[in-house]
Amino acid sequence: MSDDNPQSALREWRRQMTQPLTLVALAAVAGVMALMGPFGTDDLLGLGPRALYWGVTVVTTYGAGALIHDLLAPRTRARPMAVQVLAAGLATGGAVSLLVVAVNALTFGWVPDAKELPPFLGSVLGICVIVSATLHFAARELRARAPQAGAPPAPAPLPAVPLLDRLPLDKRGALVALSVEDHYVRIRTVKGEDLRLMRLSDAIREVGTTPGAQVHRSHWVAFGQVTAARRDGDRAILTLSTGEEIPVSRANLPRIREAGLLPR
Repeated sequence: MSDDNPQSALREWRRQMTQPLTLVALAAVAGVMALMGPFGTDDLLGLGPRALYWGVTVVTTYGAGALIHDLLAPRTRARPMAVQVLAAGLATGGAVSLLVVAVNALTFGWVPDAKELPPFLGSVLGICVIVSATLHFAARELRARAPQAGAPPAPAPLPAVPLLDRLPLDKRGALVALSVEDHYVRIRTVKGEDLRLMRLSDAIREVGTTPGAQVHRSHWVAFGQVTAARRDGDRAILTLSTGEEIPVSRANLPRIREAGLLPR
């Protein structure tokens, strides 16, 4: 369903108005206003009626502003920021002015006359434009910092593995295994493999934070890449994520048991 549909705006408005955080914030604002008694309400009303007056005023004016914002946002988002702020501020100001007049008329029997109306409207509209500008800029900052919808999640960073710096870029990935071949070490990763002239002990020192162990005099494996393990006489055989099988010598069986790859 399109975001331009008023039903979508109403659903978003209902969701926002029933959020616990919104309700707590509105209650806090109404409580502060009731205690302070601004605009002469401390002289005109006792604490109880004053709390009711400010509760109704805060909830209705905020609710009107939130609904107008949700209805206008899809229609003005392509416009310059100044146009968005001005449209939201003026529309909200008009609605809030009517609500404040209605609440004051019911509570105090006061309706601004022709002389009082311009400064009253100017104050309400000015406040609404300032609040709209603040909310627009805050929302823009939140959108800029939030992950883009539909964007693929950023890949998890690889562990610090100095050994990967020895490989071509297209073969750098999570380590799978290291195996001795003559004077070389075959370095297997999830992206491929490569031979490097070095000792196995030196290669193992460069696996960094990758969890694993030397399981044979000619092999080291990364525990996270083991997909199966089975006993083979007094040895064991590990199957890796790449499909290779690596033998585990009898002396190294405790290491893979300790890693949870074989029953104790």
